[in-house]
Amino acid sequence: MTASCASPSSSRSSSAEARGRLWIGLISGTSVDGIDAALVRITPTGRLEDTLATRTLPLPGELAEAIHRAGAETPLATLCELDGRLGEAFGSAAARLQEAAGGEPIAAVGCHGQTVWHQGAPLPPLSAQLGDPNRIAAATGLPVVSDFRGRDLAEGGQGAPLAPAFHAACLGQGEASRAVVNLGGIANLTLLSPQGPVTGFDLGPANTLLDGWARRHLGRAYDADGAWAASGRVDHALLERLLAEPYFRAPPPKSTGPERFSLEWLEGQLEAGERPEDVQATLTELTARSVAEGVAAWAGAGTREVLVCGGGVHNRHLMARLRARCPGLEVASTQAYGVDPDFVEAIGFAWLAWARLAGVPGNCPAATGARRPAVLGGLYAG
Repeated sequence: MTASCASPSSSRSSSAEARGRLWIGLISGTSVDGIDAALVRITPTGRLEDTLATRTLPLPGELAEAIHRAGAETPLATLCELDGRLGEAFGSAAARLQEAAGGEPIAAVGCHGQTVWHQGAPLPPLSAQLGDPNRIAAATGLPVVSDFRGRDLAEGGQGAPLAPAFHAACLGQGEASRAVVNLGGIANLTLLSPQGPVTGFDLGPANTLLDGWARRHLGRAYDADGAWAASGRVDHALLERLLAEPYFRAPPPKSTGPERFSLEWLEGQLEAGERPEDVQATLTELTARSVAEGVAAWAGAGTREVLVCGGGVHNRHLMARLRARCPGLEVASTQAYGVDPDFVEAIGFAWLAWARLAGVPGNCPAATGARRPAVLGGLYAG
């Protein structure tokens, strides 16, 4: 495949950048722990100039539970209701950030929505997001860019991952090769190298299983600092059974989600008598090992740095295990480059909204498997 990810400067002048405009980015991830919203300033050449405000707005408990239950068997009427309710929730989140703009005009809102189904393989790839952009536009009066995956799917791609183009624009400057790892519900990897195309893929489960297991056995949304996992012992026999899942051995491009890596999938690998804290320790090791092996197998020899973002960056035990499995590599937060690790995805969809209006391709064919670069997203008038 010869198509590569286009850089923003490929379609814009590299002359002195004028003061950037404001953009809002919105996303609710696979962990369904709330709507992440970011208000950012982006220059006309696509450089992230500043992050002015960020918010995480919790979803009502019963709405979050309904999203957790949604999937391929959910009745159409229920999906339509969720689409509208989520659109209103995203609209409220965007309106909160309008206030933070202090009256300065906002160019557009980029909203990824809430993924309720994603199937990278077997072919054809399928992906469904909820969060009616019309309701966001009605709530804010702003143009809204949404449905970012659809055009990549139409070009033969898997519609994911979508972060690599933004990572390249935001974290790929200079001559250094580096890996960017997002520890969200699903762990995904972006590989940035000045010598080759930007690429990346989904590595496997991260918070989707760690949080789900914690909810079941602790009654809490997540295992704070990974303390519960640290109290357990890795069950190496269980770890090997989990790693026998064919997805881990499949070559990229590839993408996945909680449809594959669910608690039901985990339960199918468990044996009687396993302590819940040992399972949590083993799930942590599964994430650390699959990330480390993905970096080792696909990053270039010159890669010396792994930049981590997503909720997992706050899991001290997981980060310690990742560092232990990546000897010789510096494992650090994206904060080291001035990008808030909790809002990288929200900022990324603000950037993808900029790319849509600027006519810049937002996908990286080497990552998604698409035939060619494409401008992503549908535009809804404010």
